[in-house]
Amino acid sequence: MRVLAPAEVLFDGETPPTVLPVCDHYAGSEKLMLKSLALQAELGPVFDVTLDCEDGAQVGREAEHAELVASLIGSEHDGFGRVGVRIHDFHHPHWRDDVRLILRAAKRAPAYITLPKIRDVADAAEMCAFIEATRRELGIASPIPTQLLIETHGALAHVFELAALPTVEALSFGLMDFVSAHDGAIPDTAMRSPGQFDHPLVRRAKLDIAAACHAHGRVPSHNVSTEVRDMGIVAADAERARDEFGYTRMWSIHPAQVPVIVAAFAPRDEAIAVASDILLAAQAAQWGPTRHGDTLHDRASYRYYWSVLRRARATGKTLPAETAQFFAGPAK
Repeated sequence: MRVLAPAEVLFDGETPPTVLPVCDHYAGSEKLMLKSLALQAELGPVFDVTLDCEDGAQVGREAEHAELVASLIGSEHDGFGRVGVRIHDFHHPHWRDDVRLILRAAKRAPAYITLPKIRDVADAAEMCAFIEATRRELGIASPIPTQLLIETHGALAHVFELAALPTVEALSFGLMDFVSAHDGAIPDTAMRSPGQFDHPLVRRAKLDIAAACHAHGRVPSHNVSTEVRDMGIVAADAERARDEFGYTRMWSIHPAQVPVIVAAFAPRDEAIAVASDILLAAQAAQWGPTRHGDTLHDRASYRYYWSVLRRARATGKTLPAETAQFFAGPAK
């Protein structure tokens, strides 16, 4: 009898939830882009680099900036294929040109395209459809995943519908714009900790985004920490986002934040060891019920422990050699 891997038996034929690198690092200028790509080359594909056309481009030089971004995607600086791009928002006159210029000129398609300031489902769907049509027109073989920025009242009101759009792989919370959209009704203390986790309106927004993502197998990506000196604050922010709000990914705006965020989202060694033991025993039992210590397990808990190993692998953690078989083949 053939030995079955977790992804083959634990999801009843459905695609397992998406797992992305746990940190999304933004860079807007050429200098910062190159610095970020060099850091990725050093640390490995444990974090993504998002090249920013929205805030990075000078007014009137949008095309030149998009061409710069395109020149880096698939270049010698992009060694892992984990470089994405944020384009202009739906109401900006250049967003379609961003898509055309980048997909036409880049040596390979970006890992994803981030769509900012989404206001409603129709706008997001039109942007996704345009990206899909453009990649088909240019002969790009595979669909390009999109990531949506949830930072407006309209987006939050329709967050479950946005998460259900076919090419969407992640929703990101834009804290600063969300707070500003309340015209002073939310104090500026909610833009940083502890207010960003404790203010009821901000807390509700974060929970709704995470719930929508998990309902549709998408990745919830937490907003940035504005702290760039005390990395203990960044680590604490990442841990609260992970443990209290269900986020599995977080933005970075400073290179020093990257390893801190990756470490915060990585499963602990003891958790990896327990997950490995339980899954190996389950596999030996052909995925029937098993006992680990004084606790019984079945496929429901096996799915949890499989997610632990998938996240560990995405963060560059060392896994027991016996678990290598779990990641063989197309389904991971």
